[in-house]
Formats: sequence, structure tokens, C-alpha cells
Amino acid sequence: MCGLLYTNDPAIDRDRFVRALDTMRHRGPDVSGCYSELADNQFGHQRLSILDLDHRSDQPFVSHDGRYHMVYNGEIYNYRELVQRHGISVNTTGDTEVLLELYALLGERMLNELNGMFAFVIFDSQTGELFAARDRLGVKPLYHREVGGVHTFSSEIAAVLELHPEHQVDEFAIRQYQKLRALFNGRTLYSGISMFPAGCYFKDGRTHRYWDLPEGPQDPPSDEELRELVTSAVKYRTLSDVPVGSYLSGGLDSTIVAGLSHRPHTWTIGSETNNEFKWAQIAADRFDSTHHEVLMPHEDFLQTAKGLIIARREPLSVPNEVLLYVMTRAVKEFNTVILSGEGADELFFGYDRIFTWAAQAPEFDLEGFDQYYSYGKHRDMEVLEDALEPFMGRGTRLDITAAFFQVAHLHGLLRRLDNSTMQCSVEGRVPFVDYRLIERMAGVPYDYRSAGGVSKAPLKRVFADLVPQEIIDRPKVGFPVDLASVFEGFSRADESPMDTWFRFNLEVLGING
Repeated sequence: MCGLLYTNDPAIDRDRFVRALDTMRHRGPDVSGCYSELADNQFGHQRLSILDLDHRSDQPFVSHDGRYHMVYNGEIYNYRELVQRHGISVNTTGDTEVLLELYALLGERMLNELNGMFAFVIFDSQTGELFAARDRLGVKPLYHREVGGVHTFSSEIAAVLELHPEHQVDEFAIRQYQKLRALFNGRTLYSGISMFPAGCYFKDGRTHRYWDLPEGPQDPPSDEELRELVTSAVKYRTLSDVPVGSYLSGGLDSTIVAGLSHRPHTWTIGSETNNEFKWAQIAADRFDSTHHEVLMPHEDFLQTAKGLIIARREPLSVPNEVLLYVMTRAVKEFNTVILSGEGADELFFGYDRIFTWAAQAPEFDLEGFDQYYSYGKHRDMEVLEDALEPFMGRGTRLDITAAFFQVAHLHGLLRRLDNSTMQCSVEGRVPFVDYRLIERMAGVPYDYRSAGGVSKAPLKRVFADLVPQEIIDRPKVGFPVDLASVFEGFSRADESPMDTWFRFNLEVLGING
């Protein structure tokens, strides 16, 4: 896991480029590399060594024939199979070399063969062509700025702003954040800087889509098929040359991941009065893991949140992003890779209130969606319509809601995980975002995912031998943050606690919230 930076802006000198790259040192403190020998093309990379710890896998990376130059952030879990399938000759034991040689062999067709999380930029020194791509669901971030054919790509927006500080705040993005806690359809807080879309690649000066969520109904998987898919997804994500641990809240999803991973260290966080320590310990006892309870002091919350906002130059999505960061800071002492149960709620309709509503009638109801989904309670239907627009042709109310959650809502959660973990130089991995699982579950009926009115019924049934019965029976709870207490004396009379949270984030960035 790493941080990448690329620009072909002739106005950016090397010193400025290095300063921008240094803003992402936390993403890869092991090795910092950059070069700019190819005309105006500058490549920068901060490496967090996960696979093949030898310096031969440092980046920027050059293909065997010297033609292609790449900076890459992510992991390709099936890279060993790809070496065998395509007869690739390798000099390293990691995935970076395989990714670049596969591109040299297949071009953009290689994207459909990758199982992993990735964002990368490749420059063809023979033709001058620029190629960039991002994984199917957007596990790994990739920011993009383009002005008159001059491009900048980066893993974080702070590095882009270091190179191009002139950007103004996007007023519509502020409204989007205040209503929905996240930004959608490629928007960022800054006009002219976009989030490069997941499931797409850049070539010939244009963005092309190579993957989309499948449409139409399909039959449910058998219990055996589902178990094999989830088990395989977890096994892939334990591939590492450094220690791997698991978040373990004591909820169903993290318990399944921790149980299947068989890794020695598990982690949970909470305060003295608001935590899930009891449930996490039940699971840890079942798996005989070395379990760590991380305490988040109430009085440290706002100062920690402020530091994260300033470092990232963006607002945080939800308050528990702070808890994820504090927990992962402790994780770093023992593990450089951490497994998370993120993504299971989208696959198995774990947000039962909104999915129950969505299944009740075929016609989509924007007012109803607002009631069940929006975090900011003020009315702004234009923002809602904009966020939902890519999914409105999907069919029924349930089809639209399911696609929105699987693609757009999940993307926001993945940004939260990446931001929180990489600030601590830890790589977060998400087995339930394996594209094979997502493709297999797309269009599977509501009655299968919530059989008998039981949330995530298939997971509870299939993994009943792994998950303690107390955890299967417990109700779903959120990640605990007592906002009313945190913002005591700061909230306004007309604000909900979440509205206060949004205002706090924007005011830290110097924006009138």
C-alpha cells in the first residue's frame, strides 16, 4: 500500500513536486522515490512495503524493456495466478512487476483479470501515451486534475493542492456533504479536482468504463457457493510478507472475517461508557486471538478530529472515522495490514430499515429515501437527485436503492477506511468487496438476503459453525460515538448532532458551515 503522485505540468519544478509527495509520507514511510527524466512527466511514490520487501520492488517501476513507467497503489491478490496464466517472466516476488508486465502484454484488457484493489498511472515513453486506472469499486483512491491536457493524479487531495493551490471550494459539494455526509459522482470539496471514477481507466485523453455493477435478477447462490466465495475472499486478503490483523467489533461481519483469517491479533475500540468490548471478547475467545481493546478518551476526540481534517484538507465523513484512526494507530505496533468487515451490509441488506422500505413498493419515492438515508435533516432535493441520478434507470425502488448502496454509499465507506488506516501507515483490506462476491449477489432477491425478516440471514446461516450464537442473535448496532456529549456547549439549538458535526468539519477548514 502506497501513495502515488504524477504530473506532466511543465510549470511544476522538482522541489515543489517533492514537497507535494512528502505530504503523503504517512501512506508509505518505508521508501520515497521520484524521478522526472521523461520530459515534463514526474513520478512520485511513497512505499509501504507489504509484498516483496526487497528494494527491487520499489517504485517508480520500469518495465523489462524500459518502455513503460509506473506508479501504483494497491494489491493484486491473484498476481501469482496471472504469472502462470500468461507465462510472465519475473525478477521479483511481488505484484508490482506483474501488473506492469501484464499491461505491456495486454494493454487495458488486463484490467478484467485483476482481483484486487488498485490505482495506478503508466506512461509509455515510446508513444507518450498516459494510462491510468482504478479498481472496480474504488477501494483505492485516485484524485485527478486536468486543465488543457495537463494532468495530475494523486492518492490524496492534499498533494494536488500543494501543486495547484489555486482551487476554489465547490459550493454544491458543501451542500452534498451537509446533506449526505459524503461526496458523490466524482466531486471533491474543490472545483477542478475530481475523484477518478471507480471501474474506469484513462486512455487517449478520455475516461472509459471497464466494469459496472451487473443488472437484472439472478438466483441466489447455494450455501456451499456462498461460503466458498467468502472464504476465498478472506484468504486472498491474508496474502502478505508483513503481519496481518483483524478489526473485531463483535458484530457479525468482522467476526466472520476474523474467524476465517486465522490471524493472531484482533482489535476493537470504544470509550469507558460506550463500547462493544463484551461482544468482541466473546468472538476473540472463540478464535483464541490476542485481543486488544483500545480506549478512546472522550476529551481527545475533537482535537484528534481537527488534526485529521487539517492533514487531509477534506472533511471527515462520520465521527467514527476518528475512532478508526485511533484504533489503527494502536494496530500499527503489531500489524501493517488490517482486515475489515466493510461491505457486508451492502451485499446482504444489513441496513434493514431502508431496505425493508425499498422492498415495500416498486415505485421509487425520493421523499422516502430522504427520510431513511439523509444524515443532514435540512431539505435539499437537488443534492439527493444528483447523488441518485446514475442509478435511476435500474428499475424498481429496491433495484435503485441496492445499486446506490453497493456502489455510491460503499465508496464513501471505503474512503473512510483508506483515510483512517493510511494515516497510520497501515493497509486496510476488505474481503466483502471482492468483485466476485458483488457480481454474484447483484440482483439476488430481497427474500434471500433477509429471509424470514432476519437481517443478513444467509451469512448467519452459512457461518453458524464459526460465529458464536450470542453474536448471531445480537441486534445490529452502529460504531459508538456520543456526539451530543462530544459537542456539549458547541451545538446550536436548531442543529442535530450530525449537523453540528458537519459544521465543525467545515469550520476547521475555514469554510462557513
